[in-house]
Amino acid sequence: MTAAGVREEIEGESAPGATAGSTLVSGPVVEPEPGLRAGTFGERLTAFLRGRGPLVLILLLQVVLAYQLSNTAFEDESLYLYAGHREVALELHGTPTYDSYPSYFSGAPFLYPIAVAGLDSWGGLEAARALSLVCLLVTTGIVWTVTRRLYGRAPSILAAALFATSAPTLFLSRFATYDAMTIMLLAVGLWIVVRTAERSVFWAVGAAPVLALAVAVKYAALLYVPTVVVVAGLSGVGVGGKAEAGRRWRRWQRGMLRAVLLGAGVAGLLAAGYASLSPAMKLGITQTTTNRDAGGDPVSAIVRLSMVWCGWVFVLGVVGTVFEAVRGRGDRARVLLAATLAGSALLATLYQAHLHKMQSLHKHLGFGLMFAAPVAGLAIAGLARLRHRDVRRRVPGLALGIVGVLALYAGHAVRPLYEGWPDSSGMVDVVRPLVHEGHEHYLAEENEVPRYYLRDRTQPYEWFTTFFFSYTSKDGRQLTGVDAYRAALGDHYFALVILDHGPTSALDDQLDQTLKAAGSGYRLVAAVPGRTSHGPQVYEVWGLG
Repeated sequence: MTAAGVREEIEGESAPGATAGSTLVSGPVVEPEPGLRAGTFGERLTAFLRGRGPLVLILLLQVVLAYQLSNTAFEDESLYLYAGHREVALELHGTPTYDSYPSYFSGAPFLYPIAVAGLDSWGGLEAARALSLVCLLVTTGIVWTVTRRLYGRAPSILAAALFATSAPTLFLSRFATYDAMTIMLLAVGLWIVVRTAERSVFWAVGAAPVLALAVAVKYAALLYVPTVVVVAGLSGVGVGGKAEAGRRWRRWQRGMLRAVLLGAGVAGLLAAGYASLSPAMKLGITQTTTNRDAGGDPVSAIVRLSMVWCGWVFVLGVVGTVFEAVRGRGDRARVLLAATLAGSALLATLYQAHLHKMQSLHKHLGFGLMFAAPVAGLAIAGLARLRHRDVRRRVPGLALGIVGVLALYAGHAVRPLYEGWPDSSGMVDVVRPLVHEGHEHYLAEENEVPRYYLRDRTQPYEWFTTFFFSYTSKDGRQLTGVDAYRAALGDHYFALVILDHGPTSALDDQLDQTLKAAGSGYRLVAAVPGRTSHGPQVYEVWGLG
């Protein structure tokens, strides 16, 4: 289908409840998905694909835009992939991990890391990143489906396009971390509660295992579980149709029961899971999620980054909520549903502003974006009058223009961040022939990266980092900080030192002085440039001799 076909799909939108075959209800479920009718497999497949041409184009566009991003592994990717390989070795061969991953990982180390390690063994980093892309392609499809059921066809096209081409989605589509899988699981939970809105209240509990799994994959998903629970309640309120318009209280009771059942189901599963965890995993949950240390980042910087990456979707969400209030004719459940979805775009910003931490904010914004995209799609459809009964009053070009501008903006916004860490390929090529398995010690500023790429030649206990180091000197003193590094260098404890003057640049400068001093025993093996979006960055590789 061409762009003209997408335009035709948008122009073809009719008022909810006015099309033949649609389900006329007072609640959010206004248009069933096609393709569920009985018939031969071929007929069902044809029916399923009918009308989904725009979605196919959107998914293809998402793939193309995502693969415009290219870089070597980031330290988080390297850490999770490496941990997955170590966990697999532990499970299969009893090989020690030499690390306590559960105590500081923000998700269960036996879930995503193990899954992605298998892909890494088969196809390397690109295969691991492909899993993230697949997860977010599935999420785009779910955004389409949920929006279609809530608001109709035209908003579903726009919502899917907004989500697929947003900066957080594109970034996470090429990032091998927990986030993409977690967003997909939350989206599946959202789909279940919306899809079963007309069925027995007990169907909502089907989302509980999915939501619990999302929290296990990444603990921060717990912040968005209440959104799904509230949506379960409000979508349940909307069922009944005009025949039950006067029985509002019974509808609200039904919705509240759905929410209570789902909330209780998730709480029960999480409580049971938490009770079975090891002390190390409980410590990890505390340190990374429930009781994180406060940082020093200004709230203004956190808000500014949120506005750059996701502010427009919240603004559109507010507009969409207003449109829903106007067209809903006083249906509070529909308005509250739209407000809940749109407001979820703020959760990551509010939480990290409370902590004064910008770390991973650009990733966490993608969680709220998934929830807010349907209402944002409704907003654009409303601004372009796509639901107007008079075809002459519709402005589909405006809708396509807004989506196009935002997609172009997202592409420019995501590239500097994705290229914000140095290309480590040159450094790895220099270091590879200099390392030997199990016999030496190596100091690297972000040791996760060389440790991951050189895992076939080194052991985990050989690598040390510039973030923390403890060393016992020859006279028996226990040293930490810069004194520990200097003593270790003086004793030639490290066979290689790799510095790039990044996060620990102040310490790197002090180590440089020690390494360059006469009689240090170290020489500069290579100064390897690492290209970044914010300027040149050089890997200094120091060796003995």
